[in-house]
Amino acid sequence: MNLSLAGQVALVTGANGGLGAHFAETLAKAGAKVALVARRVDSLAEVAARIRSAGGTAHELALDVTRRDSVVSAFDDAARALGPVTVVVNNAGIAVTKPLLEHTEEDWEQVVGVNLTGAWRVAQEAARHMVSNKTGGSIVNIASILGLRVSAQVPSYVASKAALIQLTKAMALELARHKVRVNALAPGYVETGINREFFDSDAGQALVKRIPQRRVGSPTELDGALLLLASDAGSYATGSVFVLDGGQLVNTL
Repeated sequence: MNLSLAGQVALVTGANGGLGAHFAETLAKAGAKVALVARRVDSLAEVAARIRSAGGTAHELALDVTRRDSVVSAFDDAARALGPVTVVVNNAGIAVTKPLLEHTEEDWEQVVGVNLTGAWRVAQEAARHMVSNKTGGSIVNIASILGLRVSAQVPSYVASKAALIQLTKAMALELARHKVRVNALAPGYVETGINREFFDSDAGQALVKRIPQRRVGSPTELDGALLLLASDAGSYATGSVFVLDGGQLVNTL
């Protein structure tokens, strides 16, 4: 199985921290040149430095997924700096945690605007480049198990992730003839610097007890699936949703 990304150019949204930064470093270690994108270029400096110090290639770019012109410019700039983009990890996402009855119109629009509409803009622009350049490629949308089951107090988040999974399948259907594969990763609870304090709390430990493996995942446990979908090793996978959640999705208790 060849998981190498040598010769590939990858673009990762939300690459300035958490899973996005980890995904970018994983792709770079596999040999890809990586375009790191986030709304603020300066927030990408630390991740870019780690990639370069490890011998990889990274290029930082501003990209605001809520603006079409920003998305278009970022892909054009990435192509000029690194070459045509052939792998995209659509990772940018946000959540608003409030009871349903307290969710405002602004909360809904903000979350859906980033998690669904923003992901749509990035994926569509990526596909346009891959089709126009006749390179084919792989688009990996970062969904969530909450796109397949529900949780309280995050109605806009679960709706956006469920829709992203359906969008993944719709794009896979239409783009297969162009040799563009579109798949989704649906992680469960994965520990990062952002949520580590929560998982150490009583509430976090109570949540962990409901996971069949009785633990949260680590970012490295997503690497195999990510590299499979991004590389030629996953050449027959499109329209798939890869769940990595310690068994949480199958737990009905």
